[in-house]
Amino acid sequence: MSAQAPADTTSADASNRPWWCELTRYHWFVFSMAALAWMFDCLDQQLFILARSAAMKSLLAPGLDANKYGSIATAIFVAGWATGGLIFGSVGDRIGRAKTLTLTVLMYSVFTGLSALSQGWVDFAIYRFITGLGVGGVFGLAVALIADSLPDRSRAGALGMLQALSAVGNVTAGLISMGVGQLVAQKTISPAWSWKLMFLLGAIPAFLCVFIQLRLKEPERWVKAREAGRKTGAAFGSYTSLLGEARWRRPALAGMILCVSGVIGLWGIGFFSPELVGPVIERSLRAQNLPPEQIAGARSIWIGINSIVFNIGAFFGMIAMAKLAQSIGRKRAFVVAFLLAMVATAGYFQLFNSRSHIWMSAVMGACQLALFAGFAIYLPELFPTRLRSTGTSFCYNVGRFLAASGPLTLGQLQGSLKKGASSPDAAIEAFRTATTAMSAIFLLGLVALLFLPETKGKPLPED
Repeated sequence: MSAQAPADTTSADASNRPWWCELTRYHWFVFSMAALAWMFDCLDQQLFILARSAAMKSLLAPGLDANKYGSIATAIFVAGWATGGLIFGSVGDRIGRAKTLTLTVLMYSVFTGLSALSQGWVDFAIYRFITGLGVGGVFGLAVALIADSLPDRSRAGALGMLQALSAVGNVTAGLISMGVGQLVAQKTISPAWSWKLMFLLGAIPAFLCVFIQLRLKEPERWVKAREAGRKTGAAFGSYTSLLGEARWRRPALAGMILCVSGVIGLWGIGFFSPELVGPVIERSLRAQNLPPEQIAGARSIWIGINSIVFNIGAFFGMIAMAKLAQSIGRKRAFVVAFLLAMVATAGYFQLFNSRSHIWMSAVMGACQLALFAGFAIYLPELFPTRLRSTGTSFCYNVGRFLAASGPLTLGQLQGSLKKGASSPDAAIEAFRTATTAMSAIFLLGLVALLFLPETKGKPLPED
C-alpha cells in the first residue's frame, strides 16, 4: 500500500501538467508549421471578408448590387473550400500530411495574390474558387498532422491552441485593413487600389512552404500504419471506406452536420458583420459632415477594428472551449457553445448601433469561434489513422457545399426585405432581420450531437 501511493501521486501530477510539457523540439516544430499554415490560411480568409465589399464596388458595373455579388463570390469561395477539403483530405491520408500541406499552402497564397489582378467579378470569383481549394485542404491536414505526431496527452490542448492561434491571422488581417484604410484617408492610395493591396499581401505565406518542405517529416504513426496497410490491403483516404463502413459512416455524416451548423453560422452570418458595421459607422460619420474621402477611410478603419475585436474575443473563446471540452466532455461543451453562439449572434445583429457597441463583436467572436476549437479537438478523435485526414476534412469542409447556401440565403433574404426599404436606415433594419432569423441554424448542431459518441479520455480509434 505504501509503495503504491507515490506512484498514484506522480501519475496525478503528470496528468495535471500543462499539455506542452511533454513536447520535444521537433514536436514544437511540427506544431509551429501546422499552426502557421492554418494561421495564414485564416489570414487569407479574412482578407477576402474585409476586402470583399470594396472589390465588388470596384469590379462591378454601375447599378449592380455589391452585396448580392459579394454573397455570390463568397458562396463560390466556400464551394471551392469544400472541394479542396474533399480532394486534399484524401490525398493527405494517401501520400502524407506534410507533402500535401505544402501544396495547399502554396495554392491559397498564390491565388490570393492573383485575386488582386482581377478585371471583373467573374475572374475574381474564379481566383477565389481556386484559393478555396487550397484553403479547404489545410485544416484537415494540419489537425491530422498534430494528432498523429504529438503525444496523446498533449493532443487536445495542442489542437485547441492551433485553432485559437488562427485568431492571430484574423487580427493581422484586421490590422492590414486598418493600415490600408489609413493610406486611403491620407490619399496615398485610391479606394479602388485598397483591396488590391490587401490581396497582394496575402501572397506572402507562400514562403512558408520552403520550411515545411525542407524539415517536416511524415508522422511515425502514419508511416507505420501506411506500411501495415500495404501488407493488409487497407484503404487509405478512401471515401468508399469512410462512407461504406457503418462504423465510420455515422460519425462522418453526423460530424458533417455538426460542422455545417457552425460554418453557416460563421460564414453565412457572422462574417457579414462588416456589412452592418460599415453602414452604421458611415451613418454616424456623415452626420459629422466629413468629406467623402475621410468617410471612406474611416469606414475601412472601423471595419478593421471590428475584425480585430471579433478575433480577440474568438481567441479567448477558443481557449475556453478547449478547456471546457477537456473538463466536462466534448458533447456537453458543444451544447453550451451552440446555445451561446445563437444568442450572441442574434443579439449582435439586433443591438449593434454605434461605435460604442464594438465590444459586442468580441462576444459574438468568442461564442461563434469556440465551436471551431471544438471541431479541431473532436473530429480527429472520430476516425482511424488511415481515414483521419479524410474524415476530418469531410466533416469540416464537405459540409461547406451546404454551407455555401448560407451567404446566398442571406443575400436573397436581405434582398427580399430591402424591396420595401425607402431609406438606408430601412435597408440596415432589413439586414438585421435577415441575420437574426438565420441565427437559428446553430440549433442544427444540437441535433447532430445526438448521433455522435463522447470521446473524452479515449484513445484515437483504429480498425
